[in-house]
Amino acid sequence: LGVFFLVLLLLLACSPQPPTDRPTARPTILFFTTTTSATFASPSFASNHSYLILSRPSLLNQIKTSFHSIISSKEMLSIFRFTLLLLATSAALVSARPVVRHIRSTHEFDRLMKKHATVTGLPVIVDFYSDGCGPCRMIAPIFKKLAKEVEGKAVFVKVDTNAMYELSSRYGVRSLPTFKFFLGGKKVQEFSGAGEQQLRHYTQEVINRAERENVLLSMETLVEYYKEKDASKTEEDVQKVYSKCSDMVKDNNPDKLCVGGAATNLVRSLKKKYGDGPKTEKRFKEEPKAQENEEDSKQQNQQRKKHSSASRGNSDQPNLHLATKEQLLEALEKLNDAEREAQVEEEEDDDAEFEHSWSPSPFPERVTIIGGGPAGLSAAIYAARSGLKPVVVAPPMGGQLQGKGVDVENYPGLFNVTGPAVISLMRQQAIEFGAKFEAEIVTGIDASSRPLKVMTNSSVIQTHAVIVATGAESKWLDVKGEYEMRGGGVSSCATCDGHMYRGKHVLVVGGGDTAMEDALVLARTSESVTVIHRRDAFRASKVLAQRVMEHPSISIKWNTVLTEIIGKASDAIDATSGDAELDLDAPVQNVVSGAVLKDVYTGEETKMDVDAVFVAIGHTPSTSFLEGVVEFNPDHPGYVLTQGTSTRTSVPGIFACGDVADSIYRQAITSAGSGAAAALDAERWLSEEGLGNEEADFEAELLAELMSDGDKQTMYDADAYNVYDDAGGRMTGMKESVAAEL
Repeated sequence: LGVFFLVLLLLLACSPQPPTDRPTARPTILFFTTTTSATFASPSFASNHSYLILSRPSLLNQIKTSFHSIISSKEMLSIFRFTLLLLATSAALVSARPVVRHIRSTHEFDRLMKKHATVTGLPVIVDFYSDGCGPCRMIAPIFKKLAKEVEGKAVFVKVDTNAMYELSSRYGVRSLPTFKFFLGGKKVQEFSGAGEQQLRHYTQEVINRAERENVLLSMETLVEYYKEKDASKTEEDVQKVYSKCSDMVKDNNPDKLCVGGAATNLVRSLKKKYGDGPKTEKRFKEEPKAQENEEDSKQQNQQRKKHSSASRGNSDQPNLHLATKEQLLEALEKLNDAEREAQVEEEEDDDAEFEHSWSPSPFPERVTIIGGGPAGLSAAIYAARSGLKPVVVAPPMGGQLQGKGVDVENYPGLFNVTGPAVISLMRQQAIEFGAKFEAEIVTGIDASSRPLKVMTNSSVIQTHAVIVATGAESKWLDVKGEYEMRGGGVSSCATCDGHMYRGKHVLVVGGGDTAMEDALVLARTSESVTVIHRRDAFRASKVLAQRVMEHPSISIKWNTVLTEIIGKASDAIDATSGDAELDLDAPVQNVVSGAVLKDVYTGEETKMDVDAVFVAIGHTPSTSFLEGVVEFNPDHPGYVLTQGTSTRTSVPGIFACGDVADSIYRQAITSAGSGAAAALDAERWLSEEGLGNEEADFEAELLAELMSDGDKQTMYDADAYNVYDDAGGRMTGMKESVAAEL
């Protein structure tokens, strides 16, 4: 409907201006609403324009009776042109600086930490991630959204662990994603995993702490306070008190000031002793942006003047031979910093793939697909090619195939290509044919009424049909130490976390294809890989099993199970420099140091020293949100029961494909095939139920009503301006060729 009226406005903009001697009417502004009232902010604007409030029940009748007011309005063109100009101007003024900064070098990270520890006082929240990590991709839009919500209160940065291995090692990152929270250049909190609630909780906690510690007690204020409260104190005595306070702040305090928690404690103790404490002020004061821009431009102008005067006063040869090596390196470092800052200013957010391309509509969607793996994306491609305009609701992690670090070798037509590359191509293909994406997690489906309702964390999508393709999630061993050390060396994704253990000894638990692939991935970087399996033969495909058994860096322990994971306190350096003080209040992260193995026949237990344990014992269907909605397979718990050889479930309009319904094959290619079948089944079901494109039908009906041969006096008033009059007055709203035939 919006496109239809935009076309009308464009036609009006391209038409000639009406003669000035014709009577004019107040321009009509259209407002679409589901209510019966509207509020206008400007009374003067309201007095000069007439308004047409359109509600859906009476939409057709009101448009038909008021259409001539739009066509006859000669001021509508100027309003339309002004609106376009205003929109273009607003778009040009939008700042391109991203809310999440991507770190490119260790020096840049250290410089950023120092700046916010000594200049702004803002906390820094760091996301250690990897492009091949599924949970990293899932939490990325939430991280960006949170950065926008608290903009100006905290600094959000991302560190790619594949490119910034030095930073990952410095801060002991052992699992992805890992979030670390810094204040005053010191780590104050951390956690691993894609937990939105944890991220929000710790972010608010560090922001509150930063605001509490943004305190400065000046020497002058303390002297005046003691003069009033205790005149016996000399200035030297006050200086000793102040020095004790400043000495408590060991880092990022070059001026030896009484600031932060030390100042707060001093004020509290003085208040307890004398009844009230000295007044404090904010240590870090936010300067207006306009003033900052003015100062920046002044500095740039001064630098240009110095440079130009130096160029005129000196000879063609620069005096580089007079500078020492240290001075040259320092100057080069400053130039690199300036270039990087300029790049950051012009940098745009590169998380465009996480943006929500779907927007709510007053009409139900025809097909909504839940899941972004091979099954979901295949269904999206087939549904989009059928003209169903599907909405794919899934976090941008791409299912199990997204985390596949080795090449995909068992998918026909694909050779020397990784899992993430396959998912990326599928996604691009679906977008090309018109599929829309909503990067959210589905929390439930309401099938009690029609249309169906798909609930996510932030929206409710009304839809006629639902295709469930949520895949499966990793199983865990449930042994001692496993849960406590997730993020500290216990992982289920070798592609995500494997590079963290370069040159280390790692353990892989499992005997299927996933375990074999994880072992091969880890063998590229780890010093040694040990695979333990509870049987005397692998269940994996022969090709993968043979590669593992022949690999020189991989050893195998048959008929063995893992009973306990042993940990120790992390010895990573959590500081911005080697000689900086550690934050004693920071939580201690336990990391894997060994594992207890047990022989299934003899019961003998042995201890093995390892740095990480990767669990690869299979997957469980992600169908918990469907409990109470559809029937499950009684022979295979957790798997959705489908009817016969189709993808239909027990609820009409809900279809299941991929690993949520396949308890036997569970392969990427079979998932893709079942996704295509689900899209075909959904298309057939929609046709059987007579559920077409309601939005297109509504637009066609509206257009037919407007162009019908009804009361022409209503549609074309005698006083209205007819654009064909400028062609000689020989036509009245018809083609010249038609008029000639008549």
